[in-house]
Amino acid sequence: MTQARIPILMYHAVASDPNDATRSLSVSPAAFAGQMAMVAERGLTPLTTADLAARWRSGRPLPALPVLITFDDGYEGVHRHALPALAEHGFPATLFVSTGWLRGAYDTGGGPDAMLDWRQVRELARAGVEIGGHSHSHPQLDQLDDTALHAELARCRDIVAGELGAPPVSFAYPYGYSSRRVRTAVREHGFAQALAVGNALARRAQGPYALRRVTVRRGTGVEEFERLLDGRAVARTFARDRALTKGYAVVRGARRIHRRAADALA
Repeated sequence: MTQARIPILMYHAVASDPNDATRSLSVSPAAFAGQMAMVAERGLTPLTTADLAARWRSGRPLPALPVLITFDDGYEGVHRHALPALAEHGFPATLFVSTGWLRGAYDTGGGPDAMLDWRQVRELARAGVEIGGHSHSHPQLDQLDDTALHAELARCRDIVAGELGAPPVSFAYPYGYSSRRVRTAVREHGFAQALAVGNALARRAQGPYALRRVTVRRGTGVEEFERLLDGRAVARTFARDRALTKGYAVVRGARRIHRRAADALA
């Protein structure tokens, strides 16, 4: 039997008038509503991240046409604009929150645009949106030392648990960056699965801590979105993104080596 290849859609802001910092990775409310209608028309079945991972672990069957709808960071438009469109079709989703970016007691002031508050996050959770972790201050986790890495993960986990009454079980790496050390730390902090980016379809063979997603942005048109849902020409669609990612990975790897050498000499 052919292994399932599942589109995990990665959204960020849903906004009519996003600021410059979030514009390219935002979608308009009308576009998002149209995309959800397309998911429904094509007979796809959305799952939460936790549900997909649990099915793969237990061997429970997947729906015929599964898809995941995920949001990163915690933008206010997920509540204002995305939730009504999800509710119209009865779709679950997963929201990965950077706890230090949300409005409220833990706000560090780093949120790049209008962000959710905790009342809205609780309303999303009650409406069937799984709330996952996305670190506290949204750093590049693989560039942190062990102390800072564990602090980011623990603070995010503990804040979500305190606000929602249960710890999050799913995680998404800020910027999509991880390493074996980061993935181990995510597991040690109680997260049972984690999502990267990769701009590829998710497969069980990727492992529960490196599941890949495809980016939906303001420039994603109807035909491209259809291809993402069908899993067609994904590599060609994101060829430029992958080339840039590979080049930057070399630079970031060199930075890590330089930093560790400096720490060793200190």
